[in-house]
This record gives sequence, C-alpha cells and structure tokens, in this order.
Amino acid sequence: MTASGANHPANRRPPSRPKRPGLPRRRALGLALGALAAPFLRPSRARAARRYKFGSDWPTEFPATKRFQAAFGALPEKTGGALGIEVYPNSVLGGDTEMLAELRSGALEFYAAPTGSLSTFVPASGIVNVGFAFKDYSEVWPALDGSLGAYVQEQVEKTGLIVVGPAIDNGFRQLTTHNRPVQRVEDVAGLKIRVPVSPLHVSLWRALGAAPGSMNFNEVYSALESGVYDAEENALPIVAFARLYEVQNYCIRTSHMYEAYLLLANREAWQRLSPAERDLVVEAARTATLPEREDIAALSVSLEGGLTAKGMRFLTPDRESFRRRLREAGFYRYWRDRFGAAAWSLLEEHVGPLS
Repeated sequence: MTASGANHPANRRPPSRPKRPGLPRRRALGLALGALAAPFLRPSRARAARRYKFGSDWPTEFPATKRFQAAFGALPEKTGGALGIEVYPNSVLGGDTEMLAELRSGALEFYAAPTGSLSTFVPASGIVNVGFAFKDYSEVWPALDGSLGAYVQEQVEKTGLIVVGPAIDNGFRQLTTHNRPVQRVEDVAGLKIRVPVSPLHVSLWRALGAAPGSMNFNEVYSALESGVYDAEENALPIVAFARLYEVQNYCIRTSHMYEAYLLLANREAWQRLSPAERDLVVEAARTATLPEREDIAALSVSLEGGLTAKGMRFLTPDRESFRRRLREAGFYRYWRDRFGAAAWSLLEEHVGPLS
C-alpha cells in the first residue's frame, strides 16, 4: 500500500484558526527467535516536545514491535527533539475495538489495525482476508503493494483516517485446536473456535461448519485456557510469541487466510505534524515494515521445530476440501456481492477466479 507522505491531499496544512492487562512479556522461542532479536536497536530515550502514542495488539517480543520501537525510537534525534512516538504493544491501551475507537476520537495518534478487525469500520479492508484466496507471498505482495492495496487505502482514507507506510505482515493464519486433529473440512463440524471481531472471519468458519465466536486478541489466552473455546486461528509467529502452544495441542496447516496490519494515524494528529515530520514518519514506517516482512516469512517456516519441541503436533489437511465447502456454501458469491464487482476483480486479478 502506498505511503502517505507530504504530497498526500490529507497532508496539506489546515488554515490557522483563533480488563485484563495484556499478556505477560514473551520470551524468545529457541534460536530462531533469539537470532532475530540481535539486530534490533533499543528505542531512543531522548525526550521530545510532541509525544504521540502508537498502540498495537502485537506481543512485546513480536518482530513488528521491535522493528517499530527501533524506527520510531530514532525520531526524536531526527526531528531535533520535536517529535517522539512511543510504542505500546500487548494491547496495553485496550483491545483492537477500543484502540480503533481511541484512534478515531483522537485519544490515540497511531494504531496498527489488523485488516480483519478494521473491516468492522471500513468493510473494504476485509477483502485482504477472503478465505483460501492467496496461495502464498508471491500473490500477496503484488496485490497489497499494487492495485488492491491502493483500493483499500483509498477506502480507509475516505473515513478520515490516514494510512501510513506499506502493509505490515502478519502471515498466513493456521488453525490450532486443543484436542481435535483436523484432516478434512468435516473435522471442524461444531468446533468452538475463537475468531477476531470481524464479520468475514465469522462467515468463513460458519460456512465451514464450525461454531465461531468473536473476541479481541488480548482475551484469547484465558479463553482457551478456561475452555471457553477449543480452537483459534493465527499465524505461527503469533502462536509462538503469545505462547498459545501452552493451551493448544494441534496446529493444522490450513493457511486459510492472509492477514495484514495497516499503520493508521488520526487525521488531526497527522496534520499537526510538519510536512518534513510526516515524511520522516513514513520513512520510519517503511524502515520497520520491509524487514519485518522478511522476519515473519522466515519465522513462519522456522518456528515449526520450536513449537514441536514445545509439544504441538502439526498436521497437513486436505485444503481443497475446505475451498470446495466454501464454494458449495456460497461463501465467495456472498462476499463478491458485499465487496462489489470492482473490488472483487482487483482481488481475482492477483489470485485467479474464486467463485
């Protein structure tokens, strides 16, 4: 997705006028996680005249957290002490629903929004999450850095929010369960599964025959631990850094949905920055995001060994049985009608026909 820099229409300076706390700090998982931690810099401790807050649901040791702490931590020095952006991970500022509301009200200046959760406010952002659409990263990045990403950014900014920098990688979501090995779509019948607060996620699992329920991420661990839900679905780095392997025994390689995050800014807070400061924030976002994509791609491959050592069992299901069920249930027809023909054609331009 294109960055919002000084030339963006929203960047023109306006005329002058008279619960449960977040999950505990995560340890690195084996050598794969430790190796990634080495290149990250500590955020600057320099004080800044203007201090903005950046909230996310990322675990503390998650690659995106570390990358943004380093990139935004350099801003006080780069702006001569004029601007600092403090990173608040682990949902310490609230769940995704609360942080989005805070961003819109101006109580929060920056927020990393999962596209699924964001779709409750900007429905078009959910097109990134269509089930079993993207095959792999070779289809994801041409779409999100190209026409589909530009379309989503345009729809988001129509609401008054600002998209800053390119899409942030969260990886392909995998199904995890407490005690149910899943090989075919029939095996998820009646499965109590937690999904994000997103109509598309609920629709996907309901069409597959499961019993989905929505919940913000900061509540997931305790819900799985207490048996409120038997399953959840997340990318492997989230499973690892959020220690979900402690309350889930099986990981099924469904790769059923791609998930991105968008770095969003409150428009009024963004406009209070000078054009030069906005450019520096966009540059910092790119500096954090592009290597973070490499981190997540590498971890998505390397983490299986560490998670297996922690007791998780990995299974490879018949993915075509899942796609077939979605077609039979009218899932793709329904969401094509919801997103509209123009947006759907942008998706199929990159992934091929779905319905």
